[in-house]
Amino acid sequence: MTLAVIGGTFDPVHLGHLILAEEIRAEFSLDRVLFVPAFAPAHKSAPDPAAGGASPADRLRMLECAIGSVAGFAVDDCEIRRGGVSYTIDTLGELIRSYAPEGKPALVIGDDLIEGFPLWRKPEAIAATADLILAHRSSAEERPFPYPHVWAHNLLIPVSSSLIRSRIRRGLPVRFLLPEGVRQFIEARGLYR
Repeated sequence: MTLAVIGGTFDPVHLGHLILAEEIRAEFSLDRVLFVPAFAPAHKSAPDPAAGGASPADRLRMLECAIGSVAGFAVDDCEIRRGGVSYTIDTLGELIRSYAPEGKPALVIGDDLIEGFPLWRKPEAIAATADLILAHRSSAEERPFPYPHVWAHNLLIPVSSSLIRSRIRRGLPVRFLLPEGVRQFIEARGLYR
């Protein structure tokens, strides 16, 4: 089985995440794209459930609602089960042990994260452990990146989790930005108000 990993907070997961995953799966002929929600992100502040944000359990449930039985997609909760801050190199090791992929797993990194990648824990080891796929999020430009990588030829979808949270707080519609099950879950739980 060939495998790609997309990590993040998914606060909330939206159609941009799903479209990117499908494009990566198709372009690189992968058997499975694995979504790995972070318990607490290492490079930004964690969502605050006390301020109306989503808990790790909420974010996991939203991913499960979004993916359902979509062929080629799966969710792994290893970082949520581990608790605290997780580091990509540790997660990759755990996923390789759990899934025994054919060859190296692919790790999808958005172009908004490449500037900070050298500051991640053991970036050289990450690049040696996984095939790095850089995905366009902010522009179609292929910027320099000092590690072995390939660029995906993905669509630019101008949707972000922060945009969705902001729209919900302002009472604006989000119906076609999210899978319907995720939208219903957010509404039922009163998230992001």
